[in-house]
Amino acid sequence: MEAAWCVYDEMVRRDDGGENSCFNNYSVCIMVKGLCKEGKVMKGKRLIEKRWGKNCIPNIVFYNTLIDGYCKRGDVKRAHELLEDLKEKGFLPTQETYGAIINGFCKRGEFEKVGQILKEMDARGMEVNAQVYNCVIDAKLKCGFVGEALETTRKMIEVGCKLDIVTYNTLISNACRDGKVQEAERLLEKALNSRLVLNKLSFTPLIHTYSRQGDFERASILLVQMTECGLKPDLITYGGLIHGLVVAGEVDAALTIRKKMMERGESPDACIYNVLMNGLCKKGRFADAKQLMLEMLGHNVSPDDYVYATLVDGYIRSGNFDDAKKLFDNIISRGMDPGLVGYNAMIKGYCKFGMMKDAVFCINKMTKRNVYPDEFTYSTIIDGYIKENDLYGALTVFCHVIKRNYAPNVVTYTSLISGFCRCGDIAGAEKILKGLRLNGVAPNVVTYTVLIGSCCKEGRLAKASSFFEEMLMSKCNPNDVTFHYLVNGLSNNAPCAVSRTDTESRLDKPMLLDIFGRMISDGWRPISAAYVSIIACLCLRRMLGAALQLTDKMLNKGFPLDSVTLAALLHGVCSVGKAKEWRNIIPSKLIEPKLNVALKYLSIFGRYSTHEVMTETSLILHTLLEECKSSE
Repeated sequence: MEAAWCVYDEMVRRDDGGENSCFNNYSVCIMVKGLCKEGKVMKGKRLIEKRWGKNCIPNIVFYNTLIDGYCKRGDVKRAHELLEDLKEKGFLPTQETYGAIINGFCKRGEFEKVGQILKEMDARGMEVNAQVYNCVIDAKLKCGFVGEALETTRKMIEVGCKLDIVTYNTLISNACRDGKVQEAERLLEKALNSRLVLNKLSFTPLIHTYSRQGDFERASILLVQMTECGLKPDLITYGGLIHGLVVAGEVDAALTIRKKMMERGESPDACIYNVLMNGLCKKGRFADAKQLMLEMLGHNVSPDDYVYATLVDGYIRSGNFDDAKKLFDNIISRGMDPGLVGYNAMIKGYCKFGMMKDAVFCINKMTKRNVYPDEFTYSTIIDGYIKENDLYGALTVFCHVIKRNYAPNVVTYTSLISGFCRCGDIAGAEKILKGLRLNGVAPNVVTYTVLIGSCCKEGRLAKASSFFEEMLMSKCNPNDVTFHYLVNGLSNNAPCAVSRTDTESRLDKPMLLDIFGRMISDGWRPISAAYVSIIACLCLRRMLGAALQLTDKMLNKGFPLDSVTLAALLHGVCSVGKAKEWRNIIPSKLIEPKLNVALKYLSIFGRYSTHEVMTETSLILHTLLEECKSSE
């Protein structure tokens, strides 16, 4: 622009207003466009006003340039004011005028205003072109208005405006974003049949989605199809496929894709190298990862923070601390900045090997280099102290975090809870849990599992059961470790559970302990009673999927089938509104003769359920009972 201004000023200086003048509307318009591109729309407007009448007659092109400039800046209000101004002065808006305004309103999600502009265009007898329709469709999809976007597409077809490749690409991208690959494939096929010229954006979203879903065969076929169309896959296309392969553990296949892309003249960037090295490190192939690093440097691709962090973390994961430290020190000695991710990887290594003083020293060193710790840094340090059984050290760091106004995350709180549990201080762990909630942090499966495991080890079944019930009420799915702690805790402390059942009011006891205690009193084996009680609790809290998975595990371990599990699963099916589908959901081998037992325990479940669900479940059980009687 600086050179353009020099030429423009010289033109203005030489302008004599005569017939041979080289200065005109076109000269001013070029400068206004340049200013608008730089976001200096007001300066462009002032330039027009300054030259008004001096070989510079206002026209619609000036207005369009300014309106487009305002819209690109996000100042749609001024753009709209200018539209009204040009109409008052007798100028007729063009396709470009309306297109710019519609684009501005679309970016702001003001679709009511977009509708008004489209009506105005229709009233003036102007056809809406594909570019405008594409803009509206894309904006509606980005705002999540899929139905409205498809309605706009239908209207586009109705008025005889042909869908172009941009329309198809927009719809393909949205379908892929929602994981609807069949719909995206159908759109791609329609684009091909319409004899449109496909481009990279037609194929790349599908290749990425198939790669994410693990369907690498289809992704590879599309890559070949893309090249057959004369299109050269770029870094984004290859990157999506490589990332998908690495996530699926197919590192060698990902390396093959890297080789092919290099053969076709497309060099991987730091991001692709990082993904590949990460995959190799997770497989323990550090020699290959180092070789890839050398190749990267040989191709003059500068490693970023994540590349170094990946290698340091890879060495640490494999227990090779010395090589990790050598690499890290080498980065520092060369004057390179490992970045926050690099420092965090090294701090994690120090903590893993119990070198807490070195970890703290590393934090001091990074701070001096103006790299400041984040939540991950502090969580790692706190967890390191806990694993070294230094609760005081962990609490000291935690207090420091609070003073610096950092918001501790669930990982930090869970580490502290684990620390108190290691010391047998469940009350202290509960105080941390309370603080976690007060700060708006939700406990996760690890938090609850740590608390449940500690209570079970100490024989505090009521407390463990309460935490389990709270976990289910929070819709936090238990994992195999949670179930392991509960099954062992209940089966190893069965006499305690029975004594509590005899002495406590039913209302005072947690649901799990109530059901388990009754089953033990009825003569059930402790381990079977533990499994069934947990399954019942999951069903009573509408977690049918988890209950069915645990039932499969119980059966695979050789535990006998029983009517109480059937009653529990039937209740679970009814509670999620699938009473009519119960025969397709519950394994048929669970349906056995002792249905009176199932009815007995169903009445116990009634204390924790709704009348509606109990009625539906009871009806199914009574129907089964009648079927069994009639078949005898």
